[in-house]
Amino acid sequence: MSKADEARKTIKIENVVASTAIGQEIDLKSLTLAMEGADYDPEQFPGMVYRTKDPKTAALIFRSGKIVCTGAKSVEDVSLGLNKLFKKMGAAGIEVTGKPEITVQNIVASADLGSVLNLNAIAIGLGLENIEYEPEQFPGLVYRIDRPKVVVLLFGSGKLVVTGGKKPKDAAEAVDRIVSELEGLALI
Repeated sequence: MSKADEARKTIKIENVVASTAIGQEIDLKSLTLAMEGADYDPEQFPGMVYRTKDPKTAALIFRSGKIVCTGAKSVEDVSLGLNKLFKKMGAAGIEVTGKPEITVQNIVASADLGSVLNLNAIAIGLGLENIEYEPEQFPGLVYRIDRPKVVVLLFGSGKLVVTGGKKPKDAAEAVDRIVSELEGLALI
């Protein structure tokens, strides 16, 4: 089994952030009163927060009708969490008509390359134009790649975080690219 295959097996989606809109303004104060478990403190945050347990998500609902869903571990969980929210909103008197379009904004995933990394050597080897590495400020190396368009945080432990993806496969493509580049430099 190749190093890329091994690393790909360790990929875990940590968070999916998606947005949608229901096309109508919402009275957040009355919705909060009608939905058990909703939190709304306009002095702290302009939106209402509603959490679902299964799947575990948090929806940020704004007066404009825009909604951001966060905390999901998969794209499917985003849909399930939002559908539960739409049902609760309907029961509270806010009819969500049609099927609002859900747009994935960011997928955060983690993976493990399975070996200790020399971040100084990697920073030099990958070229400083796409790298930020200031160990006094942050213990990880920040690597911006264009295909897929994501940011990868590499740590000396061999663990990494991929952020900015729009599809789950973006993390796998980023891991494949990192492994390929590090193997090419004999740094893994």
